[in-house]
Amino acid sequence: MRRTLRRIAFAALAAAAPAAAHAQSSITGQVSDDTGGILPGVTVEASSAVLIEGSRFAVTDGAGRYTIVDLQPGEYVVRFTLVGFSTVLRDGLTLPGDFTLTVDATLSVGALEETVTVSGQAPVVDVQRVARVETLTRETQEAIPTGGSLWNFAALVPGVKPIRPDVGGSRAMQQSWMFGRGASSRQTTLEVDGMTLNTFLDDGRVKPYNNPQMTQEMSVSTNAMNAETGHGGVRINIIPREGGNSFSGSLFGSTTPGALSQDNFNERLRRVGVREGTTPRLAGTYDAQFGLGGPIRRDRVWFFTAGRQWSTNQEVLNATVFGYRVVTEKSLKRCAGA
Repeated sequence: MRRTLRRIAFAALAAAAPAAAHAQSSITGQVSDDTGGILPGVTVEASSAVLIEGSRFAVTDGAGRYTIVDLQPGEYVVRFTLVGFSTVLRDGLTLPGDFTLTVDATLSVGALEETVTVSGQAPVVDVQRVARVETLTRETQEAIPTGGSLWNFAALVPGVKPIRPDVGGSRAMQQSWMFGRGASSRQTTLEVDGMTLNTFLDDGRVKPYNNPQMTQEMSVSTNAMNAETGHGGVRINIIPREGGNSFSGSLFGSTTPGALSQDNFNERLRRVGVREGTTPRLAGTYDAQFGLGGPIRRDRVWFFTAGRQWSTNQEVLNATVFGYRVVTEKSLKRCAGA
């Protein structure tokens, strides 16, 4: 009986779960011999520690071309093998999110045990797509001081503009709509691994709050959207972090007390009706984040979970109760991603 109930619960969860999203990165290219002739039937293997299966395979077609799709961002090694030809190994390849990496190879006639290793950085220009995509890596997001909000990260990309500036996280929790190249902010699309997360609020203009601890990379597209995107404005795709074959985690915390906020009351404000001690100011902020991932079963099942508790308190102009200044605008959000 207990086993039957577990099976029913598992089936219900599987039916309720959305269709699998994809990282939408790929590796493609063409393989030829040392005379320039195309080589069909070449086995191409892309290996990386970010793949739970370790590696993925493709075979070149009649035109000598191949494509390996739905790859996670990370460091890759690509191996080209064909009977009667030397094996070519390309290492040191970095694959960003929402990027098509072109890796061509030239095979020469040789013994089966001969391997030619070609080391070098991957091309930084995506020649397969016409879309303009800017990728914000995790290192970039951690290095640049922001309020940790979605619109603060998007504002780092040329051509994307939030409607409300944020200084030191003081406005990080109040929605700041984003738009680019003249398109309405309602046309901005937020995705996680290709799955749309737009809300119904204000016709999709209001976006969910994000947790930086769940983000591996963030790609921002400002033109030439693909067919899967239902809007024509800015497209933001968050590539989530994943577990691995070893346990790892991270913690982040910050706070800003209200004593660090300056009171700019002066005589001019008094003349226009502002009462002393009621000028707008930051009453305080705090931000606590964590992330943890690892293996459930090595090379079979990984897990990753993240959480965030975040608060920004603002004091509003001329707001008092019984003569005491109070906080009349308070935001408290809990964001979690797994």
